[in-house]
Amino acid sequence: MTNIPFLQNVLSNNQFLHSTVDTQFIDENPELFNLKPTQNRAQKLLHYLGHVMVNGPTTPIPVKAKPSSTDPVVPHVTMGDPPVGFRDVLLRDGPEGFAKAVRAHQGLLLMDTTFRDAHQSLLATRVRTHDLKKISPFVSHSFSNLFSLENWGGATFDVAMRFLSECPWKRLQELRALIPNVPFQMLLRGANAVGYTNYPDNAVFKFCEVAKENGMDIFRVFDSLNYLPNMLLGMEAAGAAGGVVEAAISYTGDVSDPMRQKYSLDYYVNLADELVKAGTHILCIKDMAGLLKPQASQLLIGALRDRFPDVPIHVHTHDTAGAGVAAMLACAEAGADVVDVAVDSMAGMTSQPSMGAIVACAKGTKLDTGIALEKVFDYSEYWEVTRGLYAPFDCTATMKSGNADVYENEIPGGQYTNLHFQAHSMGLGNKFKEVKKAYAEANKLLGDLIKVTPSSKIVGDLAQFMVQNSLTRQEVEERADELSFPQSVVEFLQGHVGIPHGGFPEPFRSKVLKSLPRIEGRPGASLPSMDFKALEAGLREAHGDDITPEDVMSAAMYPKVFQEFKEFTGNFGPVDCLNTRLFLDGPKIAEEFEVELERGKTLHIKALALGDLNKNGQREVFFELNGQLRSVLVKDTVAMKEMKFHPKAQKSIKGQVGAPMPGKVLEVKVKTGSKVEKGQPLCVLSAMKMETVVNSPMAGTIKAIHVSPDASLEGDDLILEIEE
Repeated sequence: MTNIPFLQNVLSNNQFLHSTVDTQFIDENPELFNLKPTQNRAQKLLHYLGHVMVNGPTTPIPVKAKPSSTDPVVPHVTMGDPPVGFRDVLLRDGPEGFAKAVRAHQGLLLMDTTFRDAHQSLLATRVRTHDLKKISPFVSHSFSNLFSLENWGGATFDVAMRFLSECPWKRLQELRALIPNVPFQMLLRGANAVGYTNYPDNAVFKFCEVAKENGMDIFRVFDSLNYLPNMLLGMEAAGAAGGVVEAAISYTGDVSDPMRQKYSLDYYVNLADELVKAGTHILCIKDMAGLLKPQASQLLIGALRDRFPDVPIHVHTHDTAGAGVAAMLACAEAGADVVDVAVDSMAGMTSQPSMGAIVACAKGTKLDTGIALEKVFDYSEYWEVTRGLYAPFDCTATMKSGNADVYENEIPGGQYTNLHFQAHSMGLGNKFKEVKKAYAEANKLLGDLIKVTPSSKIVGDLAQFMVQNSLTRQEVEERADELSFPQSVVEFLQGHVGIPHGGFPEPFRSKVLKSLPRIEGRPGASLPSMDFKALEAGLREAHGDDITPEDVMSAAMYPKVFQEFKEFTGNFGPVDCLNTRLFLDGPKIAEEFEVELERGKTLHIKALALGDLNKNGQREVFFELNGQLRSVLVKDTVAMKEMKFHPKAQKSIKGQVGAPMPGKVLEVKVKTGSKVEKGQPLCVLSAMKMETVVNSPMAGTIKAIHVSPDASLEGDDLILEIEE
């Protein structure tokens, strides 16, 4: 016990600070003895670093690669306040005035996706706040004329807590403090907010309100089926919070192809009519798979510009096929005000088109962006080196190029990367072409859907299901009443996600659902309101009183993920303070480094030694912390596993069923002694946002089950044994 907490109270006491104290000071101020328990952050971080040194990264690593050993250099930033930007216009004139200024602007405006969609598409959404903060002052000073910076929403909310063990709200707050002049933009999944399911209406409203309070400006609202009632709810929520509403129409098909007319030019113009009528400030075309070709761009944007001369138009695409720059320039020529780009070293393939390319192509024309190419080069260099730190998540480990076959399979950029990774981790690397073909077939089975999170996951789950069970589209249609489909497909057909354009596919839907209940109309409308008071009370009981309104919102969106995040930080402290190499790989023996906990509080740490394994399966890890020797005991999970290692399924032994890929067990559908038929589902695994059902290879009786829900498995780990 030390007197430091007492002295901290004395030093923050007003009377003491104003030097008006006398000998009665302590008697008159009993609150000096209200000692705050110390957070013990330093010891917790040592525990984390020790854990990583002994057991490796705490976050799942898809690629066997180490973070690079080169540190990114932050380009020079001039002192003083950053230049005035579009956010100043927004704060002064409000959303309507902002939209007018955007429409009146001469030249092409850009949204930079480097802080969100670029890394969501290329680096599995893994970029940490630490690396975003370092480059933020440079962005604020060098790119004050950006339309916006996309830095939040989509998958970043969930991944920040789940895999990076950091708070998504803190990211927003810290970036806002560093970039006061450029509008921030987020992706809101309509009635799904930042989740994968429908939330009660009041939860979506409350989410937008808290996001706006924390510094969010522009809400790009979409629905994965372009289902209007879901979109209107998201728009209303963003508008009520005081945000700029950017309603996004998800684009699929090809408006320039007379043979493909389910999603025709009229379809898009009519939908835009509804969104403009509903009061959107900005109209967005969200081309999530990169299907817009230059001719279709001219047709679509030309038609929208004619119909809505005063509404700003913003276009988003992915560069999967390689035609992104051409398509965005065509959109701009046809009258788009804003297009999405990512900095060069984070652009191309399944990310956005290159910022440098578009800035250079528009230079000296009527589309001139007013952005200095030299600054883009500096920005790109920072990200090129930073990207090396994320080598364990970089899609280029397996994916060497984009592919124009996306015009056929229509897989969204973010999902294309995921499916590619997954095919490789399941040992289906050579079957990726089959997975893509199956994706196109699954899409037809479901009636040709708009495909973006979460509808794209449904199509992907069905495609994986078809590849694993070697089923053709015709076989799936014929056997629809007997196959056990992935949960996501069944829930979609029940109406959990909304109603697709053109309705549900029949007789497929009826065959799959049989007597299962169906939801009519907007899914969220039938959900009871969320009780935030009760939720907050429960959180305070579980985690103590420092629960913020932001924490309540995180728990509302992702209850289980938030719970695990709080437990993690309770054990391991503020790991977001560590640099990315330390976070992923831990320090090398004899390495010295500094960790800044907050302004003015820096830890000086040196990793000294790693002890031998003791009989409890632990190792002692020795550090020097601010010049003093400290040690932590860490359980060696690898050694423990070897003590009770998980058996592998032997291909030669009939009836041994192994995991088809690494993943987590969601549920086990059978018990020991159960009789099973060939093809019957035995267990459900989850990996990379996809669910995989493991089916029985034969008829027989379950002899033994070797896994339980929540267990993490490697490929070929034994799940269960069946005897004939």
